[in-house]
Amino acid sequence: QVQLVESGGGSVQAGGSLRLSCQASGYTYGTAYYMGWVRQAPGKEREGVAAIDNAGSTSYADSVKGRFTISRDNAKNTLYLQMNSLKPEDTAIYYCAAGVPGGRGWWLLHTADFGYWGQGTQVTVSS
Repeated sequence: QVQLVESGGGSVQAGGSLRLSCQASGYTYGTAYYMGWVRQAPGKEREGVAAIDNAGSTSYADSVKGRFTISRDNAKNTLYLQMNSLKPEDTAIYYCAAGVPGGRGWWLLHTADFGYWGQGTQVTVSS
């Protein structure tokens, strides 16, 4: 059973940086999971932020391109999200998510295609 545990959330002023981490466990050996970050702001639907496949190819939402960087360490089963130049509109609960490629492309950031989810970590950006 896949388990995802996020860490690194917190409060920061606009223009600041935060780094989120996600420790994964329970992966089936030989399965090329893709991983990503999804956020949900109060009163809004979940939004795919960034994703990365097992080979390291990445995809970003337009709202975070040039500011956020997703990366993964397959040896450690760990996913990261470096967030720079943070804005108040980045305030949300950030979820780590994982999925198995198939159907729609993972790079499309469809939140419904992720099959596994962490519990979420709060990111608050003040102006």
